[in-house]
Amino acid sequence: METVKLSNVTKSFKDVVAVDNVSFSMQSGKIFGILGPNGAGKTTTIRMIAGVFLPDSGEIRVFGEPDIEKVQSKIGYLPEERGLYKRMKVIDQLIFFAELKGLPNTTARANALKWLSLLDAKDWENKKVHELSKGMQQKIQFISVLLHDPDLLILDEPFSGFDPINVEVFKNVLLDLKSAGKTILLSTHIMEQAEQLCDDVCLINKGKVVLYGSLSDIKASREKDTVICEYNSDGANSIELRNVKILNQTQNRIEFRFDRNNFNLKEFIKEIADKVEIKKIEISTPGLREIFIDEVTKVKL
Repeated sequence: METVKLSNVTKSFKDVVAVDNVSFSMQSGKIFGILGPNGAGKTTTIRMIAGVFLPDSGEIRVFGEPDIEKVQSKIGYLPEERGLYKRMKVIDQLIFFAELKGLPNTTARANALKWLSLLDAKDWENKKVHELSKGMQQKIQFISVLLHDPDLLILDEPFSGFDPINVEVFKNVLLDLKSAGKTILLSTHIMEQAEQLCDDVCLINKGKVVLYGSLSDIKASREKDTVICEYNSDGANSIELRNVKILNQTQNRIEFRFDRNNFNLKEFIKEIADKVEIKKIEISTPGLREIFIDEVTKVKL
């Protein structure tokens, strides 16, 4: 079942076309990623789905409804620009947001306390927002969109401001929500996060869709031309790489892509095995980041 469907959607601001004839659909109970660099049109697309903007042309349906205002009670929207009242207590703020979505006060309070406890933020309930760090404020903002138990979560750069530990906590929360049948729309420019979470993706650049489909199908369609090699560091300086594109390199690990026409992988493995102790070597398809760069630039190795 489709939770969200965009058909030939375009949106301009004066002379700038922010979203250019974009079409895609989101299936219920999945995590869908709208991905791309800064300024690609992700936030404008998300704001139209959330009902903040209307498209200039094309159609958006949410839960089958073209009038998004009618289904707002089913949507939880976390905008990129956070909006909390700095002098208001955390618990009062959460209750206020929940009541805006139609929850009675007692239910709003109970849900707020439940989520504060689940996310290890119970001690913050009587603190004012300005007393919290950026990461803590982000956590409160995230809780605010969950209180009315929405069926569709729209999250614009949700991990911004989080430290690595809280990033992992919230990844697990999103996966739990998916398991509970929620549909999640995630916008990010960090491809590694999307690769870990998303079932389906739509890659946008300069307002246009450059790639769309299930993440597994997209990756399966690519050649296995990426090598990840981990080794001890004793002989690292003696490894020579020619005719490759180095993606990441540390003292004891290298990740690179090779051109099959100018690179003999078997000879490479044999050569470095004589120089270093290989701990792991893996040949795989490129990551989502590299796939996106390929699609945007069309530069081949």
